[in-house]
Amino acid sequence: MLYADSMTRVYLADSKPEERSALRMLLLDMKMEVVGEAEDWATTLAQAPVTHLDMLLVDWDLLPINLGIESLAELRLACPAAIVVVLISHMGARQQAAISAGADMFISKSETPSRVTERLRLAAASVRA
Repeated sequence: MLYADSMTRVYLADSKPEERSALRMLLLDMKMEVVGEAEDWATTLAQAPVTHLDMLLVDWDLLPINLGIESLAELRLACPAAIVVVLISHMGARQQAAISAGADMFISKSETPSRVTERLRLAAASVRA
């Protein structure tokens, strides 16, 4: 592939297949490579580090209840160079928790596809920085 060396490698973690599918299509349209997917936290933690990902898109609701901050910190240790983008259904306190937990960026699931694309491009730009 002509641009293989510059493609952002993304791992998707969301419990809802339809949301993973929509995100996968969006990422492919953006010329990003989806290197793996998971529908639960245990799979994410086991598989993501071995995919050599650049970016992890993870649904905040996928993180173990009451252990979101610790779980994200554990992932950070396993994938220290990855950009972590947290997808959040409900804004407010969860937004602050995601940032505090070590997320590089958050994206509301209620955003328009063009806004999600814009935010993902911004995250991908920081991978290359």
